[in-house]
Amino acid sequence: MEAKSSQDEYNQVKKDLQQLREDLATLTKAVSEGQKSNISSLRDEIRRESREAFDQVRQKGNDAFNRARDAGDKAVHDVEHKIEERPFLSVVLMFLAGVLVGKLLDR
Repeated sequence: MEAKSSQDEYNQVKKDLQQLREDLATLTKAVSEGQKSNISSLRDEIRRESREAFDQVRQKGNDAFNRARDAGDKAVHDVEHKIEERPFLSVVLMFLAGVLVGKLLDR
């Protein structure tokens, strides 16, 4: 009877070990899937934040470009207006600027 009991205990331990292996495999799979889910959500959050940052930078760049273009347009308009007000003085100044640049380049 003692041998039968030992054999039963041995079989029970074998069953328990097999169940433990199955539980460990299930737990490992669950943890792995959980980590994949966490990585996926983290990747999605990084993409979303990157897209938002890119959109903000693009908007700021567009705003700066528009301000620079407006300032350039205003400067061109102001120069055109000054030339229209005093065409002779403008021609003389351009001539003198050309002579000055010519002298500087001769050296």
